[in-house]
Amino acid sequence: MVDRYYRRPLPNSGPNPFRCQGFVRNGTIACQEGAPLPIETLPPFLRALLVTDGTVTKALEAFFWEPVVVDTLRQEFIKAAADIPWIEVDPGDQVMVREALLRGTDSNKHFARAFSVIRSELIPPSFRERLVNREIGIGVLIRDSGLESFREVMEVGVEPTSVDGERALFRTYRIIIDGQPVILISEIFPLARYL
Repeated sequence: MVDRYYRRPLPNSGPNPFRCQGFVRNGTIACQEGAPLPIETLPPFLRALLVTDGTVTKALEAFFWEPVVVDTLRQEFIKAAADIPWIEVDPGDQVMVREALLRGTDSNKHFARAFSVIRSELIPPSFRERLVNREIGIGVLIRDSGLESFREVMEVGVEPTSVDGERALFRTYRIIIDGQPVILISEIFPLARYL
C-alpha cells in the first residue's frame, strides 16, 4: 500500500482547488476505468469528507450519530523503498506505516479505511508513544496533544481497487507540523455507505 505514494511528484500543474475551497463548479474526479466522475453527483456528506481539513472521526460520529473507533490493522516501521516527495522521504529512510479502519461501535460498520506514512522522528516522543500504543486516531491524537498543525489536501480520486467489492473514493492529504510535512494519509470511503 505504501507504494501508492512512491515517486508522486508534488503538484505543479496549477493550484489544487481543494486546498483552499470546497466548491469547484463543474469539477470532476478522474477515474482509471473511464469517464470522469462529476463531483456534484456524490452524496453531500462524502463531498465534505473529501475536502475537509478537520478530524474525520469527529465528522463521522456527528453524521452517523454513534461513537467511531480506530481498529489498527497494521502498524510497523519500514525503510522506504523509494522517495515520497509529498513528505520529503528519501529511499532508505525509516517511516512508520499504519493501516486502520474507522468503525462505528453501535452499528459495527466500517466508514473508512486509512493508510498513513509517518516520519516518526519528527514528532514529539509523547505523541510517538501514544501513536505506537495505538491509543486513538492520528487526528484526535494531534488535537489532544495540542500540536500546531495544518492539513493540505494533495489528491482526491476514485480508488483504483474496490473496497470489499464496492466502489470507493479517496483523499490523500499531508499534515504539516512545525512547518515540516510529517504525516501522509489516504482515507478511502466506500461510496455505498454514504448513499
